[in-house]
Amino acid sequence: DIGCLRFNTINPICTTDMKYSFIIPVYNRPDEVDELLDSLTRQECRDFEVVVVEDGSAVPCRDVCDRYADRLDLHYYNKENSGPGQSRNYGAERAQGEYLIVLDSDVVLPPGYLSAVDAELAERECDAFGGPDSAHPSFTPVQKAISYSMTSFFTTGGIRGGKKKLDKFYPRSFNMGIRRDVYGRLGGFSRMRFGEDIDFSIRIFKAGCRCRLFPAAWVWHKRRTDFRKFWRQVYNSGIARINLYKKYPESLKLVHLLPMVFTVGVALLAVMALVGAGVWAACPQTTVGPWLMALALAPLVLYSLIICIDATRSARSLRVGVLSIASAFIQLTGYGCGFLSAWWKRCVCGKSEFSAYEKTFYK
Repeated sequence: DIGCLRFNTINPICTTDMKYSFIIPVYNRPDEVDELLDSLTRQECRDFEVVVVEDGSAVPCRDVCDRYADRLDLHYYNKENSGPGQSRNYGAERAQGEYLIVLDSDVVLPPGYLSAVDAELAERECDAFGGPDSAHPSFTPVQKAISYSMTSFFTTGGIRGGKKKLDKFYPRSFNMGIRRDVYGRLGGFSRMRFGEDIDFSIRIFKAGCRCRLFPAAWVWHKRRTDFRKFWRQVYNSGIARINLYKKYPESLKLVHLLPMVFTVGVALLAVMALVGAGVWAACPQTTVGPWLMALALAPLVLYSLIICIDATRSARSLRVGVLSIASAFIQLTGYGCGFLSAWWKRCVCGKSEFSAYEKTFYK
């Protein structure tokens, strides 16, 4: 098989004695790798190997990996920094499993994760798959709020995998599986610094491969630890969507425009509220100013209440519900601002592919 030969550079003869290979790129996250590897030791299904690729970290995780050498079939590699996509390709070249399962280093697997994958594949085979994510009870309130905003139907989170979807399911790199031969045939992840997982998913569909969502194969996903880092993440995601549009014009769907529409709407409502406040200050006796302010603030307050109630119910925590309001606005406006910035620079000014926060995004 040419695809296998292409990627199996260390062992050029394809072997399928092992069913699964976990590919985990790592950048300065030894503590999180420890939690992930611990969760892998607890898997009910044991037919797998683990390939950890250190992406030029200043704080490596080799010592962590060494502690699991007697409990996991674990292979550790250290290479120069090239970003997560190329690190996944590096790991895939050295993997032996029939299926490659790509994970982010900040996820933790429940004990039944791989059993759920195995059951889904036994029921109906496919070329690629992925699963949803959720927040672990031990996560901080901010992490739980960020997890809510990235998975909630009320924030377009449904496109990332779940029962309520706003668009066709595209596997994401935090929880993505693919046949090793298909991975090789498609060339793995591209050199895009951001949005490379969606780029890969688009190519999977364009190649006519069978791709499925495995709802029971979910992971706990930490994502970012504070709102500043979360803003950087979603801002780059908005940029990546335009970069993807320039490569695949048909990939841009109505749902991808919603954060931009939300951002413009929030800006217009804010201006309306300021105008109302100015009119009220200039003419206290008139009711025009208060009415303008009420009309501007009512949609924002209503949306905030919906988010707060739903997040509080989901997390069983009012604090998480309140924080989810901020998280939802950051997710939508951050993505929207990145989207608008990239649209202006790439579609109007004709500039080449770009991204922001490159030096700090992966820390």
